[in-house]
Amino acid sequence: MTKRTRRTHSAAFKAKVALDAVKGERTPAALAQQFDVHPNQITEWKRQLQERAADVFGAAGAPPSEPPGARPHGR
Repeated sequence: MTKRTRRTHSAAFKAKVALDAVKGERTPAALAQQFDVHPNQITEWKRQLQERAADVFGAAGAPPSEPPGARPHGR
């Protein structure tokens, strides 16, 4: 039996798989077969997506940060 070399997946690939998992239309086992990854890996990517989804829209309750110099002085 040959050992499988460790693979690295792009962030886009992980996001695609995790989004499919969040949809819930297919089981992690079915997705694992489709994308050729382990079901536990899909579950982990799904958990990470759900935990970090709020970061896309900024921290809860925090005003959006603006880069220095974005607004002219005197306003």
